Amino acid sequence: MQYRDLREWIQLAGEMGEVKMLNGCDWDLEIGAVTELVHHKEDGPAVAVLFDEIKGYPKGYRVLSNSLSSRNRLSLTLGLPPGDTKMDFVRIWKDRYKQIKPMPPKFVKDSPLFENVYRDDEVDLLKFPTPKWHEHDGGRYIGTGSLDITRDPDEGWVNWGTYRVMIHDRNTVGFYISPGKHGRIQRDKYISSGKPCKVAMSFGHDPLMFLAASVEVPYGIPEYEFVGGVRGEPLELIEGEYTGLPIPATAEIVVEGDAIFDQPRTEGPFGEWTGYYGSAERSEPIVKIKRLYHRNNPIILGSPPGRPPAELGWYRSYLRSALIWDEMEKAGVPDVKGVWLTVSGGSRLILGVSIKQRYPGHARQAALVASQCHAGAYLGRYVIVVDDDIDPSNTDDLIWAMATRSDPDTDIDIIRRCWSGPLDPIIHPTKKGFNSRAIIDACRPFEWIKDFPKVAESSKEVLDATAKKWGTLLFGKDGGKA
Repeated sequence: MQYRDLREWIQLAGEMGEVKMLNGCDWDLEIGAVTELVHHKEDGPAVAVLFDEIKGYPKGYRVLSNSLSSRNRLSLTLGLPPGDTKMDFVRIWKDRYKQIKPMPPKFVKDSPLFENVYRDDEVDLLKFPTPKWHEHDGGRYIGTGSLDITRDPDEGWVNWGTYRVMIHDRNTVGFYISPGKHGRIQRDKYISSGKPCKVAMSFGHDPLMFLAASVEVPYGIPEYEFVGGVRGEPLELIEGEYTGLPIPATAEIVVEGDAIFDQPRTEGPFGEWTGYYGSAERSEPIVKIKRLYHRNNPIILGSPPGRPPAELGWYRSYLRSALIWDEMEKAGVPDVKGVWLTVSGGSRLILGVSIKQRYPGHARQAALVASQCHAGAYLGRYVIVVDDDIDPSNTDDLIWAMATRSDPDTDIDIIRRCWSGPLDPIIHPTKKGFNSRAIIDACRPFEWIKDFPKVAESSKEVLDATAKKWGTLLFGKDGGKA
């Protein structure tokens, strides 16, 4: 990898022209509003934003947002070529993902985290410029691009997960995790067993760690071993002084503490990735912070969810699409040509799958597997299967195929009682946990595919030859590539 920590990543992304620095913003809504403006930039993915000289806080206490919402920054993070199109990068990541072998970490004694160490009553989380990201949020969320670090009490493996973390007071934070997530499974084991639950949380680190903690790494594989596999070298960790948990040695801000289950406090509401306040404020467990470590001039890594398009949906569309594609192939679905979770669906709610039809029922098989495999099962809504002449990452193509190659009477099936969660906005508060899926077969009917009307468009060969001859004059030096 070209970078060793978040600071080197920022430097490299800045040299690519992909980081904008802003001084003087207010932590109270303004940082969040700037982030929304960047997310909603009409002509495509925009720069990452590094905030400094934040109102009421010392110079050097910074917040980075929107780190992963461009293909160039995603390719920098993963050490991969960006490709020419969305599907190019999905294929590149799918192929690389298959080759990743989990790599055990390297534990070290020294870390820049130890430049500032606070214990017990010395802890004060209010020293950091934690944003209030959305207008109706119930508080300030220091954990949006964070790692919650827990150890399974029965199996012993360690999970890094990105779960929202709200500050209650100087040494207390919320501990909310959606049902079914690996961290929630571990948390529930502690609750049922009565065993003490120690937790560490990192609030600033390089985006690869955040990426690993926020996508579907297989159960039982520690995310730090996955990161090591991506990097091709062991990730350097330190052992937490209070918890003994593995903490990234290059992190910016880390806390350790005890999860408290019998003194819940009100958490939320929080604007979530669906674009809504999908769940109201409620009582949730807390973590009492016993240790705080941070580098000089620390950086919070922020990745606030919100109304799509947003960073969370943007980078996860690439990564989760590749995971679903891989899982479909492992399940025996042949000739999958493309998979894309739309950014507008928060990288979960609307899934397009392109196949080359080989037999009757192939399209339904593809849809069912895609909707229920591990990477695709949580809080989906619509699965649209199209022929291999359709690029599922092109929303116009996807809707055109659905509009012209599906008949609602015969081509839409409903699967009921699927895995949903508390953030699902259309599910009534008393029925959270389940939802339904619409399976839309937008392929040409297999039984008369050869007689289906021809597309009124030039062949790929004619278009490629024409683009080669005239593309530069028409579209500039990129020749009109997507």
